[in-house]
Amino acid sequence: SRENFFNEFQMEGISEENNEIYIELTPENLSRALKTAQNARALKVKLTNQHFPCLMISVELLSISSSSRTVAHDIPIKVIPRKLWKDLQEPTVPESDVSIYLLVLKTIKSVVEKMKNISNHLIIEANLNGELNLKIETELVCVTTHFKDLGSPPLGSESPSQSRNLEEMAEVCIDIRKFLQFLAGQQVNPTKALCNIVNNRVVRFDLLHEDVSLPWFQHCLNTNLGPQRPL
Repeated sequence: SRENFFNEFQMEGISEENNEIYIELTPENLSRALKTAQNARALKVKLTNQHFPCLMISVELLSISSSSRTVAHDIPIKVIPRKLWKDLQEPTVPESDVSIYLLVLKTIKSVVEKMKNISNHLIIEANLNGELNLKIETELVCVTTHFKDLGSPPLGSESPSQSRNLEEMAEVCIDIRKFLQFLAGQQVNPTKALCNIVNNRVVRFDLLHEDVSLPWFQHCLNTNLGPQRPL
């Protein structure tokens, strides 16, 4: 909730029913601004209009002499019109067949970077027994990296996964370069990362950090590769 993150919060949308503001910005600009706030005494985020719409990041820093100084960053943004809000709603995803915790994302990224030189598609397989496979298949070669004992979140009493065989794999085939863009763009150091697979339909990654959950979706590709045999 807002109270968990802000001592002061003020939002004035177009109405009480639409008390929201949608903006678009370049993540690298925000990341650079927030790097100066690592040892900040206070941080203020404000939407301003300085000849063009900006997100102002005001950082109060303590100096060696215990006096404070303020550094302000004006990040150019684009305000999204309300008529386009419907295109930015979080998609509804069916209940996952398999949910599994991931190891450090840097390790995943290192493996996938090597695989991208062989194939444009990545198959992600996982089961409820804590096993995860990252696999690429071409007409000439099949390469798989196996991870074990990753663990899974507790299953709800009404979860469809309750009746699922622990060894049975759920899988998705996704664009490997888009997945790498996701891995390369993560400046967040999550407490946990969760992979949720709806078999042959969609994969959702949740980056969990204290009370924040950052989701990322990718739909399964219809590659029409057919069965492949490893060399």
